[in-house]
Amino acid sequence: MLKKTFKFLGWTIFGIFSFLVLYVLSVYLISKITVNSDITQVEEQDGIPIYILSNGVHTDIVVPVKNEIKDWRNEIQFSQTKSKDSLMNYIAFGWGDKGFYLYTPEWSDLKASTALKAAFGVSSSAMHTTFFKQLHESKDCKRILISKEDYKNLVTYISESFSDPIHPQWIEGHSYGKKDAFYEAKGSYSFFYTCNTWANNALKSANQKASLWTVYDKGIFCHYE
Repeated sequence: MLKKTFKFLGWTIFGIFSFLVLYVLSVYLISKITVNSDITQVEEQDGIPIYILSNGVHTDIVVPVKNEIKDWRNEIQFSQTKSKDSLMNYIAFGWGDKGFYLYTPEWSDLKASTALKAAFGVSSSAMHTTFFKQLHESKDCKRILISKEDYKNLVTYISESFSDPIHPQWIEGHSYGKKDAFYEAKGSYSFFYTCNTWANNALKSANQKASLWTVYDKGIFCHYE
């Protein structure tokens, strides 16, 4: 019996190790495959500026607060932020695990239950929105000009990610700073679908360069170097 137990544990450990190795290799290799690499350059006067923004781990998609195509103030209200500052020009959208977002402001606050639920896709999600007056390009902030038609597709993708696309449900009492807010979202975070997968798919929806599949921010930014 003891021999069988050790054999079972050995195969279990081997299986977990094999999965992790395959996962890491897949993440690295597949993220290098570019989609929409032959996009047509959009002229400055005809394009709509958007940004991809990373904090080193998580990627946001940043768009104008309002233009002729979409006025986000109808759904994401300045009054739902602590500052209530309406002199903002851009709004960032970042999808993610609700437990991580709301109850893990610092890595030291991370609970095993939160991590396991997120890893295996059994928890709910939230959309984090942040207002900016301006952004500056850097290695973690890339500006992209996209066509109006592509922007319409992006707006649809972002809107459809909220649990209620027409009237996003504000999660009151939670924020990281003075100019952000959280809203209920669709879907579940997992090993295979992370915040960066969502952002990567956002770029795909707008016919922009993106990874075939990625779960980390470098898998997006490597296509914009």
